[in-house]
Amino acid sequence: MDPDQTHRREPGLNRRDFLKGSGAAVVVSAAANAAVAQQAIPPQQGIKLFSAAPQSITLNVNGEDKQVTVEPRVLLIDALRNDLNLTSCKDVCDRSSCGACTVLIDGKPVYSCTRFAIEVVGQKIVTAESLHSQVATDEIINTFCKHDGMQCGFCTPGFVMAVRGFCNQNPGATQAACKQGLGGNVCRCGAYDGVLKAAYETAQRQP
Repeated sequence: MDPDQTHRREPGLNRRDFLKGSGAAVVVSAAANAAVAQQAIPPQQGIKLFSAAPQSITLNVNGEDKQVTVEPRVLLIDALRNDLNLTSCKDVCDRSSCGACTVLIDGKPVYSCTRFAIEVVGQKIVTAESLHSQVATDEIINTFCKHDGMQCGFCTPGFVMAVRGFCNQNPGATQAACKQGLGGNVCRCGAYDGVLKAAYETAQRQP
């Protein structure tokens, strides 16, 4: 046999030509699909866009309007702690799961680490600092002390605000309802018994 015949290419499509052709087809197909998908996306309406630059906003906190200058990315907890020196809400878990940063927003318990400061402009924010003044002390503080509903204290302001919000909305709630209503707050010290007793007593006193 002629040795040159072993390297002679037969007519037709070889593997290299096939791979080149299929690669080009994939690129063309992907580009076409992207163009079709782009045309299929309807124009979005009503999207709120904010400048990345710091801006002055007004927050209604504990019944008073407060001016702060924040970037849009600033969370409510950081605006309260760093700009308004309201440090009762604690940044404990850093993953929106423990409830130590709970405040009331329009009467509802909310993790302040899950809201941007600019989101709550025009809403009423209440922190644990509002529960005690030279004029009066909220009874919930007395019930927490009475039933020893605290240990290290890091979770306590969040629990106090969660209890206050729950009892406002559920006067006369049972112990089981209190337990379910406070399921979003965590006490690493395990003071749940005292917290639940304080919540139950507060709910019974709620008009």
